[in-house]
Amino acid sequence: MVSMKRAVLSLSGGMDSTALLIRLIADGYQDIRAISFNYGQTHSVELKRAKANIKYLETMGVLIEHTIVDLSSFMGLFDSALIGKNKQEIPEGHYAEENMKQTVVPNRNAIFSALIYGYALSIANHTKDNVEICLGIHAGDHTIYPDTRPEFRDALEHAFKIGNWDSERVSYYTPYLLSDKTGILKDTLENCKKLDFSFDTILSNTITSYNPDCEGRSSGTSGSDVERIEAFINIGRKDPIEYQQPWEAVKENALRVLGR
Repeated sequence: MVSMKRAVLSLSGGMDSTALLIRLIADGYQDIRAISFNYGQTHSVELKRAKANIKYLETMGVLIEHTIVDLSSFMGLFDSALIGKNKQEIPEGHYAEENMKQTVVPNRNAIFSALIYGYALSIANHTKDNVEICLGIHAGDHTIYPDTRPEFRDALEHAFKIGNWDSERVSYYTPYLLSDKTGILKDTLENCKKLDFSFDTILSNTITSYNPDCEGRSSGTSGSDVERIEAFINIGRKDPIEYQQPWEAVKENALRVLGR
């Protein structure tokens, strides 16, 4: 029996995990399971954006099994500015600034990884195929988010391997670990051309802002916004998502924050 290329992806609805989804399709994965998490995040509109891209891919002939897992009753207890119940102000500026640590959700990637690892191992045991668990973590996040760093990823993978039977069938796939958002956008452009997908449609169905308004429009001022805007500036393209202010205004603000 010929084995299939199988993957379980943590799909937030943001730019990075969506880019990884497109990369998996371009790389010929035949069985992709996308898992999104509702953990009480203030920017839960990202879950709607994830659904929108799954629907777009369906119109392009690509069927992705998508599941939303509700962790809000538990992770809603965590202390983070990103948890809606806490009603904390989302800090503005650049990720390199100390106040951005308020946006850390304790142990978030470990929790997500543990869940998708267990699911991937279940698939591997059932199909007898190898399965990769896929995360869109990248170097741009390393300064503020310790759970995106290579040593943390490696330690988790080691722990999962020694804690499970048949763990040799499951491995991590984190292709953007040493890249940044500019590199991620370039990769997505290339893969969209390869697949004949609309880059602007896919990116318009993502959100990176931690403090969107009630209509789901990005603020352009949170650290995650500034990093995203910088990436679009670097590749010479206008971000197709809707901001609360015109593109030229949010671009000017980002450049000011970046000192450029």
